[in-house]
Amino acid sequence: MKKIKILIPVYNDWQSVFKLLENIDQGLEGWDDGVAHISVIIVNDSSTEEKPINNSTFNSLKSIQVINMKENKGHARCIAAGLKHISENNNFDLVIPMDADGEDRPEELGILLCKAYELPDKVITANRIKRSEGLIFKFCYLVHKYLTFIFTGQSIKYGNYTCLPKSIVSELVNEPATWSSFSGSLAKISKDRKSIPSIRGKRYFGPSKMSFVNLLKHSLSIIAVFKTTLLIRSILFLIVYLFLMIGKISIITIIPVIAVIIMMLSVITLSRRENMSEYDSSLENIESTDKIK
Repeated sequence: MKKIKILIPVYNDWQSVFKLLENIDQGLEGWDDGVAHISVIIVNDSSTEEKPINNSTFNSLKSIQVINMKENKGHARCIAAGLKHISENNNFDLVIPMDADGEDRPEELGILLCKAYELPDKVITANRIKRSEGLIFKFCYLVHKYLTFIFTGQSIKYGNYTCLPKSIVSELVNEPATWSSFSGSLAKISKDRKSIPSIRGKRYFGPSKMSFVNLLKHSLSIIAVFKTTLLIRSILFLIVYLFLMIGKISIITIIPVIAVIIMMLSVITLSRRENMSEYDSSLENIESTDKIK
């Protein structure tokens, strides 16, 4: 029987979390019958809203623990700290990070686990084949994916929703990039990943928290994991582009040069977030733990 930990970071989205827990519990009915021991660890990223009392009865989920952080560190670092906590304090076989808002659909958990049981030593990612946002956001996300591929050579079609074997978790908690970008760090560590098709769900409550600025930061954080590749490709681009533009320099033709330089400087700045010393001491940010079940 495999021991499975579902890792959920949350900040002030308790209504969504409890609905997600109910849907996970219902969707995994039968998996707890001698197949898997499934528990949930919620990392509360110093929420300002008090966690409500929950009266739901959970059957498939064996335990639900809440780790309360002293200071808000952001979504990516919440996942990183959660992985470190699980790695150091729990006996487990698989970890499944999930967003708390319903956009990572619990209906796909069974498919994700089936693939993980079929390929026990592989990372399984939930690759987006359909998104639920508006056209503008979809276009911006498409630009993000192409920019990442062009400047790093990495095609990253997944977010946090993945299934990680213990060996990969051990590598992630020893990789500085995990402290800055989960998906970027996973792409760096695990080259041979398998996937399932995934539809981006709609938020249970309230608007999406992924603004254009957050998407830009998310994109640059992934690219920063591969900053050496980025710098080499950017320099080559600038050399070739400026050579082709000899005698044609103008305000218009100089825009791509400025854009690439700004991106390089932004990535170099963001790469400083990959701080292994901070990551090693991240569990010192835990204020308390409590249980929902």
